Amino acid sequence: MAFDEKYFSSNAYKDVSFAKYSQYWWSNRFYAILARRYGTKGTRLLEIGSGLGHLVGQLDGMFSTIAMDVNHWALVQSKTVAPRTPLQVASAENLPFADGYFGIIIIKHVVEHLPHPEKAIAELGRVMAPDGVLILATPNLASLSRPSKGENWIGYHDPTHISLKPPDEWQGMIKGAGFKVKRVFADGFWDAPYIPVVPKTLQKLLFGSLGGFQAISGVVFLPLKWGESIMVIARKQ
Repeated sequence: MAFDEKYFSSNAYKDVSFAKYSQYWWSNRFYAILARRYGTKGTRLLEIGSGLGHLVGQLDGMFSTIAMDVNHWALVQSKTVAPRTPLQVASAENLPFADGYFGIIIIKHVVEHLPHPEKAIAELGRVMAPDGVLILATPNLASLSRPSKGENWIGYHDPTHISLKPPDEWQGMIKGAGFKVKRVFADGFWDAPYIPVVPKTLQKLLFGSLGGFQAISGVVFLPLKWGESIMVIARKQ
């Protein structure tokens, strides 16, 4: 599947609302909180796989932001929400930036799409400045929900997810690229339904409450297995 205009209305994005205060909006706000908390204001910030620009747009102005994606159409759309952010069409496996150029890099749900994610993570280490911060997220094979969901687990919905790996393997790559892992946590159970009979709306409230509180409050507390995604915060040594 090509990462073009149609991608943002298919597969994992099919039922996603991009409206303010939607689940998608709160998720991006949470990543923005992490960037502000762990990053240094004014430093160069790269978002890899910036998509429609809704996350980098929340950081536009506070950091010296650059939005990068392989989807040219999406980058064009992002101009409306991140007007001051330079745009770059490039692959995560071959970053067109100098060594040690960035103070913070966000790569949210990108590595699972790559044929050689280990090459991309090595590139992250190359372009990150000493003491720089990496924020990475990818589907969580250790999720407690995966066995019960089986083939219907959210990580399997997108046919472009060609590099799903266990958390230990991702952390090994990150450490091998010169980073020290600071936090590893999950994002909650937001892919209801999880059990039969009980209405889906009620399950969203029951299962999604902890992840929702974490996203809204910005307080990181969910253990690795308690969510559909693994989230890693690491610092370049």
